[in-house]
Amino acid sequence: MQVNQSDTCPYVAVIDWLERKAAMLEVDPEFVKVLSNPASQIRVHIPALMDDGRVELFEGIRVQHNNVLGPYLGGLRLHPSVSEGSMTVLATWRTMKNALIGVPFGGSQGGIILDPAQYSPKEIERIIRRFIYALGVNIGPEYDIVCPDVNTDSRMMSWILDTYLATLPPCERERNTHVVTGKPQHLGGIAAWDKAAGQAVVYAIEAWAAENGFDLQGATFVVEGFGRTGEWAARLLCQKGMKLVAVRDASGPIANPDGIDPERLSRHVAQNGRIAGFDDAQAIDHETLFGTKADIFITAALSNQINAQTAPLLNVRLVVEAADGTTDPEGDAIMRQRGIDLLPDIMCNTGSSLASYYEWLQNKRSERWDAEEIDTRLKRAISTAYGEVKAAMDRYEVDRRTASYISSLFKIEAIYSYRGFYP
Repeated sequence: MQVNQSDTCPYVAVIDWLERKAAMLEVDPEFVKVLSNPASQIRVHIPALMDDGRVELFEGIRVQHNNVLGPYLGGLRLHPSVSEGSMTVLATWRTMKNALIGVPFGGSQGGIILDPAQYSPKEIERIIRRFIYALGVNIGPEYDIVCPDVNTDSRMMSWILDTYLATLPPCERERNTHVVTGKPQHLGGIAAWDKAAGQAVVYAIEAWAAENGFDLQGATFVVEGFGRTGEWAARLLCQKGMKLVAVRDASGPIANPDGIDPERLSRHVAQNGRIAGFDDAQAIDHETLFGTKADIFITAALSNQINAQTAPLLNVRLVVEAADGTTDPEGDAIMRQRGIDLLPDIMCNTGSSLASYYEWLQNKRSERWDAEEIDTRLKRAISTAYGEVKAAMDRYEVDRRTASYISSLFKIEAIYSYRGFYP
């Protein structure tokens, strides 16, 4: 896979493996070549008016990887690390995840290079609106759908919706509200959006527990990353009788072997903006967090957190990747050698894609589904994907991550085998 960055990632390793093993898998190597590069990479420079009257220039990127499954779908993030290379990796991951879980979307990803903490809410609004205006016809409800990602939320999706609709004739606007997902409910968003990513993680853990005869009641877990996904996963798992013994956010890790109440911790974070200072846990260091004895370790934050330094510290039975790329190839190999089971990001970090699909469908059909209906659909999709991956593991005698990519690859290849390539 060709990306404009030197960092390696599990996806690159898997594509390399698939290229070498294409014959064994009865996959045309030319097809693998098609997936190794995006269909388009869009870069725009956007001027935005600052609160003090200055005009500042920002760079925005939108990468569209593959849309053979359906319209592109991908997040918009605001972060200094946004680059063409990182957006390409994330867009490609999204294609593979959507294929695995049976969502009829391709993959895309976008971002604006900035640190949102350095700008006021009004400045952020102007920057985002100018970015969407600059993208123009490169996004659309049947072409490329935008959803929340790092440092973006439902309010910002509302700005995107409003800006996009303003570019259309009045008679077309109400038919195009599905250009963006993750919207507030009164603008067509779904009831269970906030918890969807965490709920998908929980359903994957439940499928693993059922396969392995593991009783979740009383089991312990660690969460690395207490954002929306990590917070909801912790809350839902504790509702099932599990115990959170350590957790980390950007302010540092904390632990309590007797258990941390995620509901109380959520209220603390809402009031203080971070988990540091929570009165029912003790601060610990980075190494202690990874070495905490527990049954399950959930990674829900930054990429490459499980690596050659941290993987040997793990003292758990299962690692669950609730965010993209949280394990690098060295960490992946060490976990396999140590017999630590893994639920990869391509399977677990799919709740936002599923929720986006459900919201997109509701908007197209002018329907409203309740939270129970959405949860039922989520569980069915995750359970089906889990079973397909297990079948690929058994057939090809590979690890779960590789089996996940194989399952995705075959679904995409099946479409190309019928459609072919335009000469």
